[in-house]
Amino acid sequence: MKKISSKVLALVVALTCMFQFTVVMAADQTTTLKNEKSSNNEEITNAQNNLENVQQEKSKTVTEVENLDSQITTYETQIEELDGKINDLSNKITESEGNIQKAEEEYQKENQLLNERLVVMYENGETSYLDVLLSSESLTDFISNYYLVSELASYDTDLLEQIQEKKQEIENQKQQLETSKNELNTSKAQKEQTQVELAAAKEEKSKQVAQLSQEEQNIQAQIDELKEANKEIDKKIAAAQAAIEAAKKKHQQQQQANAANGGSSSSSSNSGGTSTGGGAVSSSGFIRPVSGYPITTTWHYSSGALHGAVDFSGSGISGKPIYAVADGIVVTTEALTTSYGNYIIIAHYNGLYTLYAHGQAGSIAVSEGQEVKQGQQIMRVGSTGNSTGPHLHFEVRTSPGRYANRVNPLNYLP
Repeated sequence: MKKISSKVLALVVALTCMFQFTVVMAADQTTTLKNEKSSNNEEITNAQNNLENVQQEKSKTVTEVENLDSQITTYETQIEELDGKINDLSNKITESEGNIQKAEEEYQKENQLLNERLVVMYENGETSYLDVLLSSESLTDFISNYYLVSELASYDTDLLEQIQEKKQEIENQKQQLETSKNELNTSKAQKEQTQVELAAAKEEKSKQVAQLSQEEQNIQAQIDELKEANKEIDKKIAAAQAAIEAAKKKHQQQQQANAANGGSSSSSSNSGGTSTGGGAVSSSGFIRPVSGYPITTTWHYSSGALHGAVDFSGSGISGKPIYAVADGIVVTTEALTTSYGNYIIIAHYNGLYTLYAHGQAGSIAVSEGQEVKQGQQIMRVGSTGNSTGPHLHFEVRTSPGRYANRVNPLNYLP
């Protein structure tokens, strides 16, 4: 019996020691984890501070390249506007020349009629309107002659007035034509000068880019590629502007009709797609375009260069759904092998535009002109185009949705 009690006592002592050892080990492990967490938090804070410092103290060269980019954009916009003005003036000149030719033909006809009228009067000698009236043989004949004389006098007066007006009209049109030609020559000269300044700015930019680090050069190349892609995008948006405005008007009328009926029902999407996105809604009425993944690149790159967007990325994001952040109409969809890769642009009814880029190949689920609802899946996250890994490049633009109208998405997302 004593033997059994001794064994039990020994077992209890052993278990007690093991428990105390486990408690000590757990305490040590907890302390270690806390220290690691504290260290990680400190590293994160330091990294964030370093990022802020980099953005605040970006290199003089990066700043110079950004300034030159801005100048180049300005010059290109000016040239585009001058091209439009030159085209309008050329059309106006062609129209004016046609109008002048037509007016001169009418003037020649009316002048010929007047000359023929003067010849007839000359051939009839000094016979006056009074002679015609006095030669009347009866009251009826007098009234008839009086009417005839009145009509002839009125015709002569109208003909003279028409000829004078036509002559003045021709003179005015010729003056306007001369003014248009002068404006055209001025615009062409301005365009040539702007093109010279654009070429100089591009040459200077090339010199500055050569001084950037390899990482900065890669980022700049990406920016330049996106700018080129956006020239075509801007044209598409401009071409679709009428359809966009019509869709906005239709939406407003529908909202007014719903309000008048005392209901809040909205029209269903024409897509037949799913509407699984959700989450918090910002004061701008936007949800996040992807769920459960953080923003890893903000308005500026780590070098300080302008990104002009935000990127969502993280482990396992490839293939995840991308959602429309608000109701709207699809302006354009494209599948490129460069720049944005697979991308979609949506015009929203609040006047904002959103762009979703680098989507998975073959995953675009909407089409141009289609109405979409908030939270509707439009594409999947991928790495198409100029991309180093799976992520969503997300832009917000103000009206009219051009590349130059990009604004910081952080101001619009929840």
